[in-house]
Amino acid sequence: MTRQLSRDKSAANEPIYGKIWSNLKEFPQGLAEGAATPPSNSGPAAAALISAGIGCFTMMVSHHLGDTSKEINEMLWNLGTWIPGSKTGNEMWGNIGSYTGKETMLLIGWLISWPILYAIWKHKSVKSRTIFFWTSALLVAATAMSWHPLFPYLPLI
Repeated sequence: MTRQLSRDKSAANEPIYGKIWSNLKEFPQGLAEGAATPPSNSGPAAAALISAGIGCFTMMVSHHLGDTSKEINEMLWNLGTWIPGSKTGNEMWGNIGSYTGKETMLLIGWLISWPILYAIWKHKSVKSRTIFFWTSALLVAATAMSWHPLFPYLPLI
């Protein structure tokens, strides 16, 4: 007991980098031990994972809409101008182009769907099978949409 108290007192006087290092040394064992109070429902985790899939799917839908219309492509490009390098006239720094708007659509889809799904599922248990299915389905759909032979009406850029 006294050894524990002396260790706690020395930890309180330890500099911040020493505290961080002490925590890092315990890293793998802490994961193996698990949480003292494990979560009682899986809704928040489901919201986080499925919303990531929704964001990726949103990006690919905006990509295809941008490829079918110059006006939509320009609108997407203007939406992404907050990202450095979106529109530059300097050849040395390059020009990311309308992809910045598509990245912005990914962020919008993710950041809107996550709080909505979280609010719906925060006190519910979602089956892991459901989480895996919807996350995988959305990511596979987004990946398939990036393969242009599935969409022959689009020009290859």
